[in-house]
Amino acid sequence: MKLSIVIPVYNEIHTIEEILRQVRAIPLELEIIIVDDGSTDGTREVLQALDAPDIKVFFHEKNVGKGGALKTGFAHTTGDIVVIQDADLEYLPEEIPALIDPIVKGKADVVFGSRFLGARRVFMFSHLLGNKILTLLTNILYNTTLTDMETCYKAFRGDVARSLNLRARDFGCEPEMTAKVFRRGLRVYEIPISYDGRTYAEGKKITWRDGFKAVYWLLRCRFTVDDVGHETLRRMAATDRYSRLIVQRIEGDVGQRVLEVGSGLGNISGHLSRREILVVSDITDTYLEKLQRRFAGNSRVRVVRYDLNEGTRADLRDLELDTIICLNVLEHIKDDGAALRGLAGMLKPHGRLILLVPAHPLLYSPLDRNLDHYRRYRRRALHALLKRSGFTVKRSFHFNMLGALGWWFNGRVLRRKILPGGQLRLFNLVVGLLRVEALMHPPFGLSLVVTASRGPAVEPAALAPATDLKTS
Repeated sequence: MKLSIVIPVYNEIHTIEEILRQVRAIPLELEIIIVDDGSTDGTREVLQALDAPDIKVFFHEKNVGKGGALKTGFAHTTGDIVVIQDADLEYLPEEIPALIDPIVKGKADVVFGSRFLGARRVFMFSHLLGNKILTLLTNILYNTTLTDMETCYKAFRGDVARSLNLRARDFGCEPEMTAKVFRRGLRVYEIPISYDGRTYAEGKKITWRDGFKAVYWLLRCRFTVDDVGHETLRRMAATDRYSRLIVQRIEGDVGQRVLEVGSGLGNISGHLSRREILVVSDITDTYLEKLQRRFAGNSRVRVVRYDLNEGTRADLRDLELDTIICLNVLEHIKDDGAALRGLAGMLKPHGRLILLVPAHPLLYSPLDRNLDHYRRYRRRALHALLKRSGFTVKRSFHFNMLGALGWWFNGRVLRRKILPGGQLRLFNLVVGLLRVEALMHPPFGLSLVVTASRGPAVEPAALAPATDLKTS
């Protein structure tokens, strides 16, 4: 397991060589990434003189702040785990193995080193009071029980660190990272760490102004959306009646050996777990971890990483799948025809593909753009695409007429980028109206649902190599 250590540096001429010595002494496979944030005290020259293949150094021409330095550093990491190590010797590199241990054991996605659980140098009272207030605010806003929100010793799964998309360029990055971690529902551990805090005379840089900036970032991240895709899935998870209704509308076409492409949080697959074989898939590590936990102990369910761009996968084809479910995924794929041919190659002859895609190009709006939709579909065009890809359409229907009106109003009129959570909760209460819709055969809807069968002589698309199939 590879560990990336990101070291943001600004005017640390007195400590930089010692911190590097201590970090390089850690007995692990390391990738050390240093970002010099416009140092003017000679630190830059020391780093330029480094000749070490295990250290990558990046330079900012001017000082932009710790958040900017971390954003640069995270973007260049390749490790399975990423740790932030300040260069000022307040935090001890020898404790990094303990810091990352919960991630190594698969118990956590993020670990905070708490200065209030272990041995530490006595704090300045003003800093202690400020930290307690900010930590309390964090716990109230995000319904958690942290003891040290402002700790600078944080470890992340690599994919988590690289997806944080930090906006705060200064010390506001600490509350921003904390807020985003809890907003995404990630597993967070705290462990005790030692702390040897500096005084201002010794070079401490954080000030009382940063406390007000921390409040700003905690509130901003709580009440605005950064990851639209994840937030949409999270909100849809709360509309379980809608997910159940979708399953009821397609269940008659679902066989016993099933692959779901793009399972996300398992909103749909949770209703299908009694099949002979159910393979749930995604491309995002966070979702795969959640799926593993959700279906732990169910021997019928397998969790696999699968990207629809891969084409036909040999290990999935060998499962003799009779059904592939692909709901709200195809619109994310640039070459949707190649993706459909890849799915055809994994189905046994006459196996069924169940698609749900966004309908009506006229509804395309900022809501679609922020969900990375390439398109919305017309029924006739989708039927033709399926035929060219080796399928025969068995049935298709528009679904969620009420939702189409809401999508048009929110996306085309109000130009919103995400559906309000309150509207989704209200929609969940009236979702029973969609049962009546099934009797009406509406001419339009938010989505288009198609069941198609594979012909007997479809040649697989580019055959992708097998990867480990994880079984829960």
